[in-house]
Amino acid sequence: MAYDLIIRNGSVVDGTGAARRTADIAISHGRIAEIGSCRDSARRVLDASDLIVAPGFIDPHTHYDAQICWDPLVSCSSWHGITTVMMGNCGVGIAPCQPQVREVATWDLVNVEAIPFDVLNRGISWEWQTFPQYMDAAANRPKAINLAFLAPLTPFRHFVIGEESMERAARPDETLRIKSLLKEAVAAGAFGFSTTNILQHIGYQGRPLACRLASNDELKAYCNALNELGKGAIEIALTRTPAVMNDEEYALLDLLLTESGRPVTWLALMKRYDLPEAYHETLRRADPLIRRGGLPQISNLQLVNELDLRSPFMLASFPSWMPAFNQPIEVQKRLYADPQFRAAFRNDLKTPRVFHGIWSLLWVKEAVNPRLKQLEGRTVAEIAQERGTDGLDTFLDLPLEDDLQLIYTMARFDVPEDLLADPRTMIGLSDGGAHVDMLCDAGYCTELLGTAVREKQLMSLERAIKRLTSEPADFFGIRDRGRIATGLAADIAIFDFNTVGSSATHPEVRRDLPGGGRRLVVPAHGVQYAIVNGEILYEDQQHTGAFPGQVLRS
Repeated sequence: MAYDLIIRNGSVVDGTGAARRTADIAISHGRIAEIGSCRDSARRVLDASDLIVAPGFIDPHTHYDAQICWDPLVSCSSWHGITTVMMGNCGVGIAPCQPQVREVATWDLVNVEAIPFDVLNRGISWEWQTFPQYMDAAANRPKAINLAFLAPLTPFRHFVIGEESMERAARPDETLRIKSLLKEAVAAGAFGFSTTNILQHIGYQGRPLACRLASNDELKAYCNALNELGKGAIEIALTRTPAVMNDEEYALLDLLLTESGRPVTWLALMKRYDLPEAYHETLRRADPLIRRGGLPQISNLQLVNELDLRSPFMLASFPSWMPAFNQPIEVQKRLYADPQFRAAFRNDLKTPRVFHGIWSLLWVKEAVNPRLKQLEGRTVAEIAQERGTDGLDTFLDLPLEDDLQLIYTMARFDVPEDLLADPRTMIGLSDGGAHVDMLCDAGYCTELLGTAVREKQLMSLERAIKRLTSEPADFFGIRDRGRIATGLAADIAIFDFNTVGSSATHPEVRRDLPGGGRRLVVPAHGVQYAIVNGEILYEDQQHTGAFPGQVLRS
């Protein structure tokens, strides 16, 4: 018989952890038809000699919920051999949504995921109200890769409770309606639901993101919805102090696992610069819950991002900064100059959260004022010492001297390298589609292969590919992807192990968002082909013009 595509002579790493082997892979009608020595012909034959042939990578933590409205390539995740993304994380999204609440949903994304309001206002198409309608709208659009959805709790609470969703818990009748809508979403194909517990996640007008106000009785009901359906997973941004789990958070994770009977993935285990051993203690403490399916997510990238005081996302967990959000520039400037604000911020920093206040790990990246250009590349600590001021005052003074145009770069977290191969964790946290003007971690897969595997030899190639493919697929119940096996969907990444990697430490600036908005992107290296549902999507990093992605349904 004639196949659609044959990949010949590749070094196949099948995603199970098994040793690589040289084999041909034949593809027909979007699925893997044969593995071995394929003697038949095909409409297209790829020579994969000296290349690694792996399952397409599956990213468990993205925020492309809005971006899919204007970017069918789902960049830049698709550049890196990622063939499936899980969206709707951290309890925030744009469905369900009634017309009168669109502005609220938009500001939620601005404040939680740091996507500019003007970009969202121009780019979101809003041809849905319910969550199933949103998934159907995504299915009707062209898309390069596969889209999978979690149902984010915040818009469901907006949909039922209205503006009071940002002020109180749901009443019993409202809880039942939200539960019914979540159940409808999962029955229609959502892979579960997501929520958040962390103070940094604020919504419209700087108020708490609505899902943070869900009571334990509410959460129990929503978990029971998954239990009754017998499918779905939960994602939660759990630890308010990075890498430290307190008693209340332990109890919350226990509740989610117990009442749902389903797996839960929680954020996050990070290696902190100020408390470098904290993640070890948290992993030890959480072990009983991890054994029941409560997997923490980790990142294989040092988390370095940009920060400007017009959009102070990283400071949202501090009460003193609440008046700074969604305000005109003149209001922000008066606030930052106010001695009382500075005193309150100084007090808040006694309990560091996402923003650690280590001024030697914060440096000036870009300034507009000519008098400040000489400071680019220098740390706040160095500048403060030279000026004879303290770090906090210097941190606020410099942007004020630049009309809040100054951009900082901050090293937030290091890599917990000893956990990268640990099955008690899930590698993820790319945040693809979010924080677009601060960072881009969407290349974490190629970075893992190039840095952790090839350069540092922290794990085998087979183990790393399993971490990026079958492990997230199994966690979410994506049953026909994540492995190279006969009968499964033909999602495949083909790369040169000698050159695979990303430009993680040197993101590029592009102005390709709606309205010319600015974002950071990270190109891929060494990915020769990306194949989605049997069609070649990229060849030598060039888009073929195909849009073979599908909306995946649980």
